[in-house]
Amino acid sequence: MENKTNGATKVSPAGGDLEGPEKQEFNITVYTENQIGLLNRIAIIFTRRKINIDSLNTSPSEIESIHRFNIVITESEEVVRKLTRQIEKQVEVLKVYFHTNADVIWQELALYKVSTDVIAEKVSVERLLRENGARVVVLRKDYTVFETTGHREETDNLISILQPYGLIEFVRSARVAIIKNSEGFNSKLREFERLEPGEDVIENEYLNKGQKVFTM
Repeated sequence: MENKTNGATKVSPAGGDLEGPEKQEFNITVYTENQIGLLNRIAIIFTRRKINIDSLNTSPSEIESIHRFNIVITESEEVVRKLTRQIEKQVEVLKVYFHTNADVIWQELALYKVSTDVIAEKVSVERLLRENGARVVVLRKDYTVFETTGHREETDNLISILQPYGLIEFVRSARVAIIKNSEGFNSKLREFERLEPGEDVIENEYLNKGQKVFTM
């Protein structure tokens, strides 16, 4: 399993662990077959270990019939490594990777609903949109909906800006992420097919060959 981080443990002057392994945000990418009930079984893996999922997104992947989960948690690298091994034991799971935020390109989408009368009276809407990289997606007499994409701190910043002007509703999507230094899972499948022609690369049997094929 390739990863891009170095685990860190804080040590007391006496030489013992002070706070345990350092926690940080990790992005777990799971390639799976699209099977009913799989999401619930993956979620149980986290629940049993009392690990909170900060963000969970599922979508089709670059490969037809294979889906991609993006799961964000805040944990130590050691814990994340154990989790990925447990997830890979699920029959429908093809491969799992984990990366820090520095190793992925990620975005979240946010929608903000405000009173049209209030926002038009008290704020330069054009300037607000320009300064926050936002756009109007719905404009009605009674309310306006803004949309913006970015990192968490960016979408949170617009919340604080709009609160004084009667923010009615706010919703943020789960994170979507692309791995920076990766040729994609599709290339791994094609390479395996080239090396071992005649194998059905969609079936899970070939995945038992493990690390020699799927390193991302």
